[in-house]
Amino acid sequence: MGGVPKLRLPAAYAATARRSVRVTLAASAGFYLFLYGFDSSVAATYALFAAVAMAGLSHIPGTGRQRAAILLPAVPVCWVLITIGTYLSVRTWSAAVGMLVIGFALAFIAVGGPRPAGAAPGLQLMYILPSFPPYDPGSLGDRLVGATVGLALLILAEAFLLPDHPPTIPYQERAARAADCAERFADALASPPYTLSETTLRGARPLSNGLRSSQVPEAERPAGPSVRDRALAHTGLAARTLLARLAVLQPLPGTPTPADVGLDVLRAVRDCARETAARLRGGRSGTAAHAELWRVRQALAAEPPDGRAVPAELRRHAAALEVADAALAMSTAADIAVRGRAAAATAAPGRFWYARMRAPALWWRRLTGHLGQRSVFFQNAVRISLALAAARAIAGLDTLPHGFWLLLATLTLTRTTARETRSTVRVALTGTLVGALIAATLLALVGTDIEVYAAALPPLMLVTFTLGPVKGVGWSQAMFTVVIALVFAQLAPATWQLAEFRLLDVLAGSAIGAVFGLLAWPRGAHDELRRSVATLLRHAAETAVETTAQVAAGGTRVPLLTAPGHRSLQHALIMAEAAYAQYQSEPKGLAVPSGRYDWQATLMAGHHTLWGADRLLVPPEPVVVAPLDRDPTEAVTRIGDRVAAGMLLVSARLDPTGDTPDTTVPLRARTFDDFSAEPPGAPWQYYAAVSWLDALVTDLERITGGLGERKDRDSARATAADTPDRGTETSASRPERPDGGKGAATGP
Repeated sequence: MGGVPKLRLPAAYAATARRSVRVTLAASAGFYLFLYGFDSSVAATYALFAAVAMAGLSHIPGTGRQRAAILLPAVPVCWVLITIGTYLSVRTWSAAVGMLVIGFALAFIAVGGPRPAGAAPGLQLMYILPSFPPYDPGSLGDRLVGATVGLALLILAEAFLLPDHPPTIPYQERAARAADCAERFADALASPPYTLSETTLRGARPLSNGLRSSQVPEAERPAGPSVRDRALAHTGLAARTLLARLAVLQPLPGTPTPADVGLDVLRAVRDCARETAARLRGGRSGTAAHAELWRVRQALAAEPPDGRAVPAELRRHAAALEVADAALAMSTAADIAVRGRAAAATAAPGRFWYARMRAPALWWRRLTGHLGQRSVFFQNAVRISLALAAARAIAGLDTLPHGFWLLLATLTLTRTTARETRSTVRVALTGTLVGALIAATLLALVGTDIEVYAAALPPLMLVTFTLGPVKGVGWSQAMFTVVIALVFAQLAPATWQLAEFRLLDVLAGSAIGAVFGLLAWPRGAHDELRRSVATLLRHAAETAVETTAQVAAGGTRVPLLTAPGHRSLQHALIMAEAAYAQYQSEPKGLAVPSGRYDWQATLMAGHHTLWGADRLLVPPEPVVVAPLDRDPTEAVTRIGDRVAAGMLLVSARLDPTGDTPDTTVPLRARTFDDFSAEPPGAPWQYYAAVSWLDALVTDLERITGGLGERKDRDSARATAADTPDRGTETSASRPERPDGGKGAATGP
C-alpha cells in the first residue's frame, strides 16, 4: 500500500500561505482581543488594520525575520502618522494638505531601496485611517495602543511563525564566488599555457550575470544608500569588470619568463582575489595580498615599457593595469562592505567617497539626487500624492460613508502608466462587483448574527491573503470586499448597503487614480527612459572628447580630482538607471513597444565611459604624464571624435525630435581603421585610450543592434564574463548629486 499521497502546494501558494497565516493570526488576534475582550472598537479597528496594512497591503521583500527587522523601526513611524492624521482630520482641507505632504514623503522613500518601497503603501494607510471623521483626539490613546499591539503581534508572527526558507545565495556570497572565479582566471593566465579554456570562460558567465540586480532577490539586492549596500554594489561591479578584463586579456607575447611583470600582476591579482573571497565569507583575512597587488601595480605604472616595446607589449601593459585596478577596487570595496566605516582609512577618498560618510548624509545625498522632475521616483511620488489628496478632498466634501475606502482604492489601483491603470481598474471593478454581491447576500441572509461573522472572518482572511497575491487584483478586490464587510458588520450593525458603499468607493477611487494617471506622466517610465538615456549618451560624448584631449595633452594627474564631466555623467547615469528599473517593472503588454534598442546596453556604455575616463585621468597617486607626439595625438583625437559623434547620433535616434534624420550611419565604417593604428612612438597611454574607445563603440553597436553588421572579434570572450541581460545595475555605489561627490572613479 502506498498510503495517502502527501499534499504539496506550488511554491507561489506556499509562500503566500505562510504570510497569510501570519497576518491572519496577528490581525484577528488583536481585533478579537480589543473588540470582545476590552469592548474597544477603536483599538480593535487599528489593531486589525495595522497588521493588514503592513503585511497584506505592503510588500516588504525577504524572509519573515527580515520583514520583522523592517517592521520594528516602523512602529514609531506609525505612531507619528496616526497622531498627525488624528489632529489634521479636524478639517477637510487640513487632512487633504497633510495627505499631499505625507503621501509624497512616504512614496518618495522608495529611493531607499526595495524594502522602504515595499513598506510605503502600508505606512500610507496608517495616515489614511485616522484622517477621517470623527475628529476625536481623545481616542488617540486607543488608536495608538491598538496599532501597537497589532504591529507587535505581526512582528512576532513574522519572526517566529512558519519561518521562510532563506535566499539560496546572498549577494555577499555571490560576490565571493565571482572573486573565486577571478582567482581561477588569474591562476590559469599566470601558468602554462597562459590562456583560458572555453569551458572556464563559459563557467564564468552565470557568476558574472548573477551579480546583476535583476538576478538578485529584492531582499538581497544592495540598492540602499548605506555604506554597506553601496560597497557591496561596488564590489559586484568591480568583480564583473575584473572577470571581463581577465577574459579578454591577450596572451603574453613570446615565451614569458618567470620574472615577467605581467605574470607578477596576475599572481598578485590571484592572491588578492583569494583574500577578497575569504573576507566576504567572514573568514580571517589580512591585507597582505592587497598591499602586494598595490605595490606591483605602482611598479608597473612607474616603469612603463620603453620606446623599443612593440605595440602588442604596450597593449598588454595597458590591459595589465586595468586588471590590477579592477582587482584593487574589488578588494577595497569588499573590505568596506564587511568592516564599514572602519575600513575607510584604506579607501581612496575619490573612488570610495561614501566610506567616510555617516548614514544621514548618505540618505540626504540619495534623496536630493532624485528630487527633480526627471526622476521616476519623484514622478511617482507626485502622482500618488496628488491623487490621494484629491481623493481625501472629495471624500470630505461629499461626506462619503467609509471614505477611507476611497483612498485605499486610489492607493492600491493607481499604476505608473495610464494604460496599466485602466487595465487594472477594469479587473478591480469586476472583482469588487462580485465581492459586493457576495457580501450583500451574506449581510442580508445573516443579518445581525455577529457570531457568524466572527467565525467566518479568520478563514476568509486566510484564503484572501493566500489567493489574492497569486491570482491577481481581481481576486484580491473580490475577497477583500467580503473581508471588509465581515469586519464592519462586527463593529456596528450593517445592512446589505455596506457592500454598495464599498463598490461606490472603489469606483470613485479608481476614477481618481485613472485621472491622475492620465494627467501626470501617463506613459510611465517609457518617455523618461528615452530622455534619460539620450541625456546619458550626450554627457558620455562630452566625456569621450575631453578625455582623449587630456590624454593627448598630458600634464599632472592627481587622485583627488574627477575626470572631466564625471559628476554630470554620473547623475545622468543614475537617472537612466532609475527609469530603466521602473520600465522593466511595467507590463510590456501595456507599455509602448521599445523598438529594436537595447536599453540596458546604454547603461553599460555609461558605466564604461565613467570607468575608462577615471582610469586614464585619475591615478592612485600624483603623476606627471608627458604629452603624446603628433601622430598619436592625431590618431587618438580622430578616434575620440568619431566615438563622440556616434554617441550623439545614437542619442538622437533614441529620443528623436520632429526633424531627426532616418538615415542610419554605421558606427564602425569600413574605411575607418584608426582603432588598429599603431603610430610610431605611441606610449601605453595611447593604447589604453584606444582600447577604451573601441569598447565604447561595441557598446553603441549593442544598443542599435549593429553587432550583426560585422564580425565581433572578441564576442566569445567578452560575453563569457559580461553578457548584458534584461536587468540593470544598481547605482548604490555612486553619488546622487551632480555636484555632490569629490570622488573620482565609481567603478574599478
